[in-house]
Amino acid sequence: MKALVCAAPFDLRVEERPAPERGADEVLIRMRRVGICGTDNHIYAGKHPFLAYPRLIGHELAGEVVAAPDGSSLAPGQVVTVNPYLACGTCIACRKGKPNCCVAISVLGVHADGGLCELLSVPQDAVIDAAGLSLEQAAMVEFLAIGAHAVRRAALSGGERVLVVGAGPIGIAVALFARIAGVERVVLADTRAQRLAYARDRLGFADGVVAGPDAADAFAALTDGEMFDRVFDATGNIHAMRAGLDYVAHGGSYVLVGVCKDDLVFPDPEFHKRETTLLASRNALAADFAHVIACIRDGSVPTDRIQTHSLTIDEAPQRMPALIEEADSVLKAIVSL
Repeated sequence: MKALVCAAPFDLRVEERPAPERGADEVLIRMRRVGICGTDNHIYAGKHPFLAYPRLIGHELAGEVVAAPDGSSLAPGQVVTVNPYLACGTCIACRKGKPNCCVAISVLGVHADGGLCELLSVPQDAVIDAAGLSLEQAAMVEFLAIGAHAVRRAALSGGERVLVVGAGPIGIAVALFARIAGVERVVLADTRAQRLAYARDRLGFADGVVAGPDAADAFAALTDGEMFDRVFDATGNIHAMRAGLDYVAHGGSYVLVGVCKDDLVFPDPEFHKRETTLLASRNALAADFAHVIACIRDGSVPTDRIQTHSLTIDEAPQRMPALIEEADSVLKAIVSL
């Protein structure tokens, strides 16, 4: 079968791999659509902190069931998505109901080979019914669930002032689910004015600030000098992550959604005087996947305005580097198989 493999940094290729054999408690899926995200770009550029090469990439997955275990509710031809965070089920995090941060987690496309291939066999409990969703919508569920999980971690009640730093796919997912949670005004910040313009014109986020030396003054003007009750960083950029504390209001929370390799350092006096709540948000839980699917079904998530690019698996080795270079105009690219 065809598979998209990152053999080494900046070395992306389509390879022939053996088709998987379905295990007794596994579901065999014919992959149809796979989203490309920042994680895949970091893998390509050699910047991912948890990865060994070569790696078959892809974790934003949509496909059709080929075969399932006896007695399964999944039927051949059924459209499904996949929770790519495979947990051990027994560690301290799993016992606390947090398999998203399992001690021995294996994320498809990161710690283990992923799903940007023609056939994939995964444990039955990782397969999620996506009935009523198109294949493209099903391929968006995972990255949207990351945003939904971050919003749930922040325990938004709707009355907060919210800033999302980073207007890429994850930042947009956070902003969308903050709005769904009842926040009337979500401010977005990004170094790319074109991304902010897209979020304004196509997604209805009217308040956008270009990140830079004048950003703090702009944030102060938007909040009467008080800054934001909740600040989400979705950049994965260490400089942005360090600067974000300055935008948190006294008594506010700082939620780190992006991840990077570097050490994150804050000035303790600033951190303490605000009595800042610092939260990391990693991956997503089954409840987040269910919430996303429900919101897509009811039209709360404008998926038709999120996908901006399409490509085939054969085009991917040539087009993915170009998509990284054209990041200003790329929100969500989806590969067809």
